[in-house]
Amino acid sequence: MRHRIDLVENGSTETVALDVAVGLAVAGSGFVDARHIPGTTLWELRPLSKVGAVSVGPLEVHVAPKVPIDRVVFLLEYSIGSVGWQVPPVHVDVAPDLLLAIVEVFERAASRALQQGVLQGYRTVEETATVVRGRVLHAEQLRHRFGLPLPVDVRFDDFSVDTPENRLLRAAVGIARRLPGVSGGLRHRLLRLDAQLDGVTRVAPRSVLEPWFPTRLNARILPALRLAEEIWRSSSFEAGDDDLAVSGFVIDMAKVFEDFVCTALGRALVGRAGGSVRTQDPWALDAAGAVGMKPDLVWYADDGRSPPPGRRAAGRPAAVVDAKYKAEKPAGFPNADVYQMLAYCTRLGLPTGWLVYAKGNEAGATHEVVGAGIEVRARVLDLALPPSDLIAQVETLAVQIVAGLR
Repeated sequence: MRHRIDLVENGSTETVALDVAVGLAVAGSGFVDARHIPGTTLWELRPLSKVGAVSVGPLEVHVAPKVPIDRVVFLLEYSIGSVGWQVPPVHVDVAPDLLLAIVEVFERAASRALQQGVLQGYRTVEETATVVRGRVLHAEQLRHRFGLPLPVDVRFDDFSVDTPENRLLRAAVGIARRLPGVSGGLRHRLLRLDAQLDGVTRVAPRSVLEPWFPTRLNARILPALRLAEEIWRSSSFEAGDDDLAVSGFVIDMAKVFEDFVCTALGRALVGRAGGSVRTQDPWALDAAGAVGMKPDLVWYADDGRSPPPGRRAAGRPAAVVDAKYKAEKPAGFPNADVYQMLAYCTRLGLPTGWLVYAKGNEAGATHEVVGAGIEVRARVLDLALPPSDLIAQVETLAVQIVAGLR
């Protein structure tokens, strides 16, 4: 008999009775902070900044986001480059939790993508055949066949549906079908998608997928591919100790917030004042290069030159931004965050640094560092706002950053 536990992101702790194996598996998942109460069968489950669901044997642990589900879907779609939110929106308010909402959005995006048929493409095949097709691999033929005419080792380009893109889609469909809570009509629609992808190689969970790259040919299925990547990345299926089945779909809201801030604010800065941005920009704090640091976003003002591929943007940094979903509180906010930003500004030679928080965690403030001539400005974004209003908040922040340069 299955037992479901519902928690809220960064919310209150719940105490439940669990078997030792189940408790250890939940603790090992890293989804929630699970701690055994000595001398009892009870475990304390404290939700973190991760949302979704994990199934461990007979137990399901669901953590709901603090903001409405459709807002989380918007943040995900925006950050991963999907344009699904710009076309007629997918309404996910009927989904009882985030997991089902993500699967629902993926199913609809994939169904739209496959309405024109399954994408086909060329892929290089090497095989041993009884007839010559494509190019004969003479070195392999001599090494393995000792000069015999048949069978022959050949390499050729095959035009088929078994492409990296379709393998990713089918892998995500397979994962979605097995997620806890997916049933009824949604499962039926996923089965129909799987049937449409007949002829595409099934990829086992936790294996390595062949890489794919956005092109003109796969542009029509790009939103579905981005969501499929998110499902593949966020899911895990494995057997725990004593054959205890463990599966789950987990989204780290701190990472989602960071990706959204970098994507949306980067676009706003470049669109308003030009230049270029780099995310997770690598720098060294010390002269020896032993103390590395990676600000979430560095904006480089336009100096008329374009950097070579893979090289640091031209010109001097104009602004540095760090996204903080939840403030660090080792000895009371905002010490750790301000210290970190002070180091960034010192190294990059900037008079102002920007900390961007999710509303509900911290309020905006400005901290003037004594003797350094540096200000650390904290600003907040309200993730519960409708998408258009949230983007307007980002645009306002971009205006403030650009104005600070003058």
